[in-house]
Amino acid sequence: MTVFLIAMTLAGAAPMPVVDTPAGKMRGTTEGELRVFKGIPYAAPPVRDLRWRPPASLPRWKGERPATAFGPACIQPQAPNATVYSGPPMPVSEDCLTLNVWAPANAKNASVMVWIHGGALRTGSSREPMYDGRKLAERGIIVVSINYRLGVLGWLAHPGLSAESARHVSGNYGLLDQIAALTWVRDNIAAFGGSPRNVTVAGESAGGLSALYLMASPAAHGLFARVIAESSYMISMPDLRKPAFGMPSWEAGGQALGTALKAPDIAALRTMDPQMLTDTASKLGFAPFGVVDGAVLPQQMVDAFDQGKQAAVPVLAGFNQGEIRSLRMLAPPAPADAAAYENTIRARYADLADPFLRLYPAAAYKESILAATRDALYGWTAERLVRKQAALGKPAYFYLFDHGYAAMDQADLHAFHASELPFVFGTSASTPPQWPKIPDTPGERALSDAMLDYWASFVRDGKPVARHAAPWPAYTATRAYMHFGATPEARRDLLPGMFALNERVMCRRRATGTIGWNWNVGLAAPAMPPTVAGCD
Repeated sequence: MTVFLIAMTLAGAAPMPVVDTPAGKMRGTTEGELRVFKGIPYAAPPVRDLRWRPPASLPRWKGERPATAFGPACIQPQAPNATVYSGPPMPVSEDCLTLNVWAPANAKNASVMVWIHGGALRTGSSREPMYDGRKLAERGIIVVSINYRLGVLGWLAHPGLSAESARHVSGNYGLLDQIAALTWVRDNIAAFGGSPRNVTVAGESAGGLSALYLMASPAAHGLFARVIAESSYMISMPDLRKPAFGMPSWEAGGQALGTALKAPDIAALRTMDPQMLTDTASKLGFAPFGVVDGAVLPQQMVDAFDQGKQAAVPVLAGFNQGEIRSLRMLAPPAPADAAAYENTIRARYADLADPFLRLYPAAAYKESILAATRDALYGWTAERLVRKQAALGKPAYFYLFDHGYAAMDQADLHAFHASELPFVFGTSASTPPQWPKIPDTPGERALSDAMLDYWASFVRDGKPVARHAAPWPAYTATRAYMHFGATPEARRDLLPGMFALNERVMCRRRATGTIGWNWNVGLAAPAMPPTVAGCD
């Protein structure tokens, strides 16, 4: 039962909402017709002996807790403001497992969207201004944004950590944090007027990857009813105890990192300063990934989806036309000329070279390099996700974000990675300092309003609908998708041949057991394995 109490801090001041939840009583703020609660802890601080352990539940706190300010971001590498994504410095702490809630004042059994931020599992925070949930919540849903452990603090595996575990596994702590946050939402969201049975997991980039991990993790099943995955990537994953797909065993990798850090055991690693540990591990090349451990993530994502073991829920998924324009480090360097490009592709892709070159021709090889990398990571993943869910009989909605504006296009960043986010959240005025400035025009506002409507309505009832924009057909045998250009436009059969080519490449590489399907695309591809049964 929803219980809202109103507290007045000063005579004439705005009312400060107080909500009494199973976790405890907390006091938030009022923003228009919304009640907003920030910095709510959903698990015990993962510090000292709790570093690299599954998140521990908190007892109900006593008294009334202020929930009026965002919690600190999780520890992450400190970098200069050098990209379109870089914002002002954020407060960071190892004590960072908090979430935020935007709830309509009159919410009753409202649908809930839980937002998981991106940042390659190594950076980012729920406190970033672009993720403000106000505009979405004004459409009648409750928005929750969460922090989760990042980098080496969130994704390290190590034999010493596995020995401590009752399940004899390690790694995936950041994913366990996300599951703990969803569990907190299940247990507490009714007090804010939300429905624990109508929760949508949503995320972009590493947040979209996290959504796929959650779909593949039996521990998360039942905690959400729908998924929104923006620019997610169904990459190959390391295995906890054996080399796989070109990666060492994740335990061995963690042990090697400990040796490089001159930490002989887990006790020594737990005494290290978290910022120094994070920065040093990053410089040594530690890259966070979910790990196949047989428990939290029982198998490769592609295998779980092929076998129908993923969460059987409706999805909304897509990617951006210019994903790699802001992530050029993911693409191989361009060769001297078109002939060199074609010769290399033919040498690397063998019998698949012709279909590759039809999609990514030598005549426009610089653009082809960007497009091939985009599709191998993001395009193939999005279409694979909607195909697999549609095959389960679940509604699936596919999109391509292909919108540009003057400042973006002049910077050669047309529809770059994450550029849909200000339109999804209605936060065009809150982008980072080096983000191409979005003009405040009727056309830009109308596109954002449409995307806000589509996303909020999908969260409400599983069907994206916008009041003043085109109907969005489900992805079925017609391969329908929504094209977000100047305006939303329903189309069919996005990039014919793209999915089939990338699926064949993944299938052959998977069959070897030694070649991953991550960023080794196009000019960077290893020799194509021969055809095998079931792949062509």
